[in-house]
Amino acid sequence: MTREEFDGYRKKYERQLEQIRLSAHELHQSVNEIYGDDLPYGFHLDMVAEGVISYGHLVCACEEDVLPLFFGCYYHDSIEDARQTYNDVLRTARKWMTEEQAQMATEIVYALTNDKGRTRAERAGEKYFRGIRATPYAPFVKLCDRLANVTYSCSVDSGKDGSRMREVYKGEMGHFLPALISETDDQRRQIPFEAIMALAEILIDEVDRDEIRRQWNC
Repeated sequence: MTREEFDGYRKKYERQLEQIRLSAHELHQSVNEIYGDDLPYGFHLDMVAEGVISYGHLVCACEEDVLPLFFGCYYHDSIEDARQTYNDVLRTARKWMTEEQAQMATEIVYALTNDKGRTRAERAGEKYFRGIRATPYAPFVKLCDRLANVTYSCSVDSGKDGSRMREVYKGEMGHFLPALISETDDQRRQIPFEAIMALAEILIDEVDRDEIRRQWNC
């Protein structure tokens, strides 16, 4: 899909997309979830959406997938952090989409929900990433989520926890990117090279960009 086509569909569904966005903001606000030290969690959701806006045309297969893709972006933490069940998310998605679209949107959210575990590694282990790789658009939304978190962690406003997480993200780069790569021709399960390089640019002091290019620009 061209960027012009993708932007045209965003404009076409502008009303629904804004309703989805506000609904996700309100959901996280209702459970008093914040981002960083004191930001509303919607700040993070909007940052993830910026990644989808920038690179979504590179993975979006058709017009019918635009709403599920953005819904998955805005609701990606709703089961994990906002006390929603799979069926809760599905019912919400049905407000704006057909049954098939709502199922796709909810599967993205479900795939991005961490497993049960005592540590970060246990919560996002091989089973977790296997589920992401198997789900259309989940690898891309996960990459946009990581790009948003890394961007914030490297900002002057992120504070001590942001600095700590930046080191965590640096250490995970060698595992994180390969874990998202699926051996398939299905563009919906791909991650765009441009988005990979945007992530590498932020962590440039720890990542050899030339090696990233050689490894992933295929």
